[in-house]
Amino acid sequence: MISLYLPGTSLLHRLPAGVKLIGLAAASLMFFPVDNPVVLAAGGCAVLAVYAALGRTALRQLSLLRPLLPLFAVLLALHWLSGSLMGGVIVLLRLLLLVMLANLVTMTTRMDDMLEAISPLFRPLAFFGVSPRRPALAVTLVLRFVPVLLALSAAQREAYQARTGKRSSWRLLAPFALQALAMADHVGEALVARGGADGFGAAERGKRRG
Repeated sequence: MISLYLPGTSLLHRLPAGVKLIGLAAASLMFFPVDNPVVLAAGGCAVLAVYAALGRTALRQLSLLRPLLPLFAVLLALHWLSGSLMGGVIVLLRLLLLVMLANLVTMTTRMDDMLEAISPLFRPLAFFGVSPRRPALAVTLVLRFVPVLLALSAAQREAYQARTGKRSSWRLLAPFALQALAMADHVGEALVARGGADGFGAAERGKRRG
């Protein structure tokens, strides 16, 4: 449960984690102000082509976007009611593109590599006696577990639909929160077993050498 890393030898897999994170930030800054639906759709098609190049397993990861469909529907409806349907389409295309890009980085980056890339950003904290790896691990876990939580939500929604015939319900919020907390507890225990933030990277590197 620590990651959704997809093993492979593609160019994206070989790129350093820092380069991918900088590229993701640059792409977000580049696409966020774009209000041309053709450009956003072209960007989305390009990202889909990268998923396809990584294989069927990578394409199946796009199912993680299903829990976002109700949010997309609400955003589109609000824009339609306000008389700006095209504005809603642009917002949806932009969000979809950025989420797919973030998930692409998650799929092709080992967790320990991402941790090593983020740690230098927090080195100034060492002057105050705080280990830079701890906040770096927190950021890494946030990046890593967004797809995991999306998958958890999708599984609950599909189970609920199979039982009731309804797509979703507010009643799913409580079990989702409980499972998310249980997952956080298991991850915490795993981190303690690995020696915490300072021991995590060493454990992963030793496992890779073995």
